[in-house]
Parts: sequence; structure tokens; C-alpha cells
Amino acid sequence: MQRRSLLAATAGGLLVGAAGTAPAWAAAPENPIAGVRFEPRVQLAGQALQLNGTGLRAVAWFKGYAAGLYLAQPAATTDDALAQPGAKRLQMRLLVDVPVGEFVKAFHKGVERNTPPAQHAGLAERMATFDGLLRPLGKVRKGDLVNLDLVPGQGMQFWLNGRQVGAAIPGDDFYAALLRIFLGEHPVDDKLKSGLLGRRA
Repeated sequence: MQRRSLLAATAGGLLVGAAGTAPAWAAAPENPIAGVRFEPRVQLAGQALQLNGTGLRAVAWFKGYAAGLYLAQPAATTDDALAQPGAKRLQMRLLVDVPVGEFVKAFHKGVERNTPPAQHAGLAERMATFDGLLRPLGKVRKGDLVNLDLVPGQGMQFWLNGRQVGAAIPGDDFYAALLRIFLGEHPVDDKLKSGLLGRRA
């Protein structure tokens, strides 16, 4: 039952400064976490991003996935992370097999809980498109690497093990709705949210 409840509840840098000065990052994220190591820096859409924070989705002893948030500037709050222009990446390394149906339900539940009701209708068609990318996969498996990337001018790209799945889904608002699943007022996991925002216990 713990396994079932976890699957149903979860989903499942950046050194850019004026005059060449790097921004000050509060503290090094926990890395590796649960045996998963995240690259400290990545390039996305021609932009340098840095690991803002890492976190673990877990229920008691059962670990679902490790996640890392990449941003161009440090962010210690949800508003700071969402307000940043440019590229972003949320990366997840699965620590357990997850049926895609549960993955889809978790994303819908997270968006509904963390997005103002007035925005739901405007997201519905794109959520359905996202469902259409996920469902043919059947299952995401232990060890799989998922990237949810925001590419300026294109939208959200979904990557699985280094391969882009389908076309980008447009709209910064759509990406923000997905990111709020992890960083919103009702996140999938409070400790995961704190970790992604660079707060270490």
C-alpha cells in the first residue's frame, strides 16, 4: 500500500552575472542524493544553468525519485524561480518503476492543486497533449532520467533518457504550472520543495 500511495502522490547555471561576475549561490546542494549525482552545471538552449537544489521524493523508507532544479540565477523562493526569464530544467532520476498512468494522474493532481482555478481551462488542451506524449511509454523505469525543459520561444520539452519525446508544448504558463507541482503552495513533497529551493535541513 505504501508503494501504491507513493506512485499515486508523486510524478510521479548559471554563472551569469554582470561584468562577468557570478551570482552568489546560497549553499552547495546535496549532491549526490540517494546515490544520484546531478551535474553542477548544464547548457540548455545556449544558456548556462546551475544546479539550484536537489531533493528526494520519499514516503517513509520508500524512495520514488531524486530531482534537481537548474536555473540561470539562484532562487530561494517559488516566486523567484518562476519569475526568472530564460531556460529552466527540472531533472528527475527514477528510483522505482512507475506505470505511466500513475505518472499522468500525479501531474494532473499537482496542477489542479497548485494552479488558480481560473487558469485550468487555458491549460486543459496542453495537458491533454502532454498526456498524449506520456501514455504510449507504458512505464517509466528505475534508472530512467527525465528532463522537463523550458526552452525560450518553444515551450516545454519532455526528454526521456536523452531522447526528446514529441514536440515542445508552448507557453511559459504551462511550464510554470508543471513546476508548481514541485514548488507550489501544495507541493508533492514539502522536503523535496525545500531541497529544490536550496534549503538544506
